[in-house]
Amino acid sequence: MQITVRPLQPADLEAVLRVQAACYPPSMQEAAGVLLARLAAAPATCLAACDADGVCGYLFAYPSRLGRVTDLGAPFAVAPNADTLYLHDLAVDPRALGRGLARTLVADMLERGRGLGLAHAALVSVQDSTRFWSGFGFAARATNDPGLLTYPPGAVYMARGPA
Repeated sequence: MQITVRPLQPADLEAVLRVQAACYPPSMQEAAGVLLARLAAAPATCLAACDADGVCGYLFAYPSRLGRVTDLGAPFAVAPNADTLYLHDLAVDPRALGRGLARTLVADMLERGRGLGLAHAALVSVQDSTRFWSGFGFAARATNDPGLLTYPPGAVYMARGPA
């Protein structure tokens, strides 16, 4: 089945909320208003993956600074002096698993980050996903940002770069 990756649109919100609910426990689900604010703040770095049935995955990211962590449930604060592409939320609908969709979204996003001149990429790994992220060159790094404390136990700040 053909997958296309395109910029997320406000009209995708219902599908994004459905995918989010299928992938995360209620304590990690983020409000519709926050998702729309993120999309408005960083439209060039929020992606949808679509198949014949519509949105089946997404990735929210934005230009940030190395070492900064976005609080779970908070809008993006795009850094004017960004050096890092912060990948905040990647999710793939269970109906689309096994098609390499997550890898496609991440590879596309990392290319966008390079195109923006961002030397690093960073994220918070949740739900035992460090092995997945390590495959893209991310490694655990220390950060003193209190935003990390808003994530469930076991969350790991990871970064890669320079690109």
